[in-house]
Amino acid sequence: MEETATAVTSQKSQIPQKETAENTQRSLVLECAMQAGNILLQNGAEIFRVEETITRMCDHFGVESESAFILSNGIFITAGNEKESVYAQVRHIPVRGAQLDRVAAVNQLSREIVEGRYTIEEVREQLNQIENMPRKTKQMQILASAVGSACFCIMFGGSFRDSLGAFIAGFLLYVYVLELSQPRMSKIIGNIGGGALVTLLCIFMYKIHLGDALNHMIIGAIIPLVPGIPFTNGIRDIADGDYIAGAVRMLDAILVFLCIAVGVGVVITVYHRLTGGMLL
Repeated sequence: MEETATAVTSQKSQIPQKETAENTQRSLVLECAMQAGNILLQNGAEIFRVEETITRMCDHFGVESESAFILSNGIFITAGNEKESVYAQVRHIPVRGAQLDRVAAVNQLSREIVEGRYTIEEVREQLNQIENMPRKTKQMQILASAVGSACFCIMFGGSFRDSLGAFIAGFLLYVYVLELSQPRMSKIIGNIGGGALVTLLCIFMYKIHLGDALNHMIIGAIIPLVPGIPFTNGIRDIADGDYIAGAVRMLDAILVFLCIAVGVGVVITVYHRLTGGMLL
């Protein structure tokens, strides 16, 4: 009788320990899913991609009650039913520039998770490595802005001389963005200033005969400021039925467009009034 009682007591003590281990595992899965969603959303991924990645990870590791609600700058994850412990987490995701290499890395990781290549502990290590991937250096960003400006200038019909002017303007524009606009100004003021700066630079180079067509120079040099990825993702989110997130992204992109237009328009208008000549 004593041996039977001891065995029953031992079995009862093992049940809470097993439940505690399962709850810990489930919480780790949900935390990793939140981290993956954070990386994706912060670096320019679409809403459906974030939802799909979170769901894939949770399904693969056996979390059946997961429910995720994604906005353009926030993630809400809940879980819990009669079989699983309750879990809830909300995280604010600041809107930043896109880093598509991190998005691609998380996408690849999610596919490998579904294939069964990783334990949940290994998934956390992989996510930490992705989160700590080095950003592009300032020199690389400035050079990319200059080359992109020159290429877009040619694509929109500019000559080689126009592209040279756009190259210089795009180079100096991103020096302004990285050293002054992003760290010290609001998005509205920074984009108005960027549009004005590009226009002033292009007018100066046009007057010293470094370019042939001012409009092509301005259009090419202004491209690095244009929020192409947020605008495209906003359209895709609306098409997928994520109207709130899509509308927020579209509004943010349209606000940037308007600020750039204000900066360009003010400089051209002031110059025209001062000189009485038509530049374009």
